[in-house]
Amino acid sequence: MKRDFTLDVYSELIDAIGKNYPVLTYEKFTELNPVGRSYVLRHDVDLLPYRSVEIARLESGKGIQGTYYFRIVPQSFDVKAIREIADMGHEIGYHYEDLALCNGNFEKAYEQFQRNLEKIRMIYPVRTICMHGSPLSKWDNRKLWDVYDYRNHGIISEPYFDTDFKKVFYITDTSRSWNAGQYSIRDKVNDSFRIGISSTYDLIEKIRNNELPMQVMQNVHPQRWTNQLGGWTKELIWQNVKNVAKGILNKLKS
Repeated sequence: MKRDFTLDVYSELIDAIGKNYPVLTYEKFTELNPVGRSYVLRHDVDLLPYRSVEIARLESGKGIQGTYYFRIVPQSFDVKAIREIADMGHEIGYHYEDLALCNGNFEKAYEQFQRNLEKIRMIYPVRTICMHGSPLSKWDNRKLWDVYDYRNHGIISEPYFDTDFKKVFYITDTSRSWNAGQYSIRDKVNDSFRIGISSTYDLIEKIRNNELPMQVMQNVHPQRWTNQLGGWTKELIWQNVKNVAKGILNKLKS
């Protein structure tokens, strides 16, 4: 079998999605609130923003737009990359992690969130946000909204709060596999679906065979996807190391 998590495989995945679903950004999904078939393409830009540009270019070349959530930290926040992706017609959002960055200081985190949001809005009119899992922090960034309200800042939706995952099937490549909850600290949702996905090839076949629900949200981390053997191998090894650590953390929590 060919290597998984390459741009070639991702291209096949996007082809399958585009032929079987209307594809929406998260902003459009929120605005339209569709009842029929829809597929939301979400991208968490945690690292290596140039790989997000490659993914965005691939999607745009097929007439498909998605949502790209950028962190504020230097390894993600790249003005040139954000502008380039936005110019292709994709949505840009803020991948916030302010509570973790401020070590649980809610007031400081909220002030920082506002500054960071405005910083990104100098490049793109952000209307949706999405938490960064910050797996090494004890702070869940979503807890900031137990005290404050992101809607006061022109934000119309945050996936973990404003998506009905009883109806929308959520799939994520966190841990460099699909929906491997044992290796995910916070990138999880409360749903009723029991659909196993063993690989991207399996996901492609399920899409082609109409085996997925009517509505899907797919989250990918573009730094995982590359055709370059060196970068691909480095990501594979490093992710396996992180998976061991995440597995231990999840066992300790349980």
